[in-house]
Amino acid sequence: MLSDFGTLLLFILAAFAFIALVLFGARFLRPDRPNIEKNSTYESGEEPVGNANIQFNIRFYVVALVFVLFDVELVFLFPWATVFGQARLIEATGGRWGWFALTEVILFVVVLALGLAYVWAKGYLDWVKPQPKLPTVETKVPMDLYKQVNERFK
Repeated sequence: MLSDFGTLLLFILAAFAFIALVLFGARFLRPDRPNIEKNSTYESGEEPVGNANIQFNIRFYVVALVFVLFDVELVFLFPWATVFGQARLIEATGGRWGWFALTEVILFVVVLALGLAYVWAKGYLDWVKPQPKLPTVETKVPMDLYKQVNERFK
């Protein structure tokens, strides 16, 4: 007889076995036709230029934070819409609940619109493609030798 932990261990091992089986099966089923385009690095839809060890553009983070802010707005608006849509609840309070809820959501959307206007006015939503800065390394090896090695391994 297995204890509860033994049963749990069997489920975990079965999960790993299932994952390994699926990945192993997919390896044989999928086509394997690599080319230059498939093997190239993907940088958010832009062609990679230079070394990958450069600073990441901070605007990606700002746009992501603004997206999360407005995504959370929808999380707060959905319960409001479901409660505000109940005519029985509005009639039970004599119509005051409806006006209160409407005023509350208008105020909420106005505050968010002011936040969007602030972000827009500050220029955080303007996208400027940065010029890549290629690092330079002082070395005694001539650059032609580097180019020959790179051409050989293309």
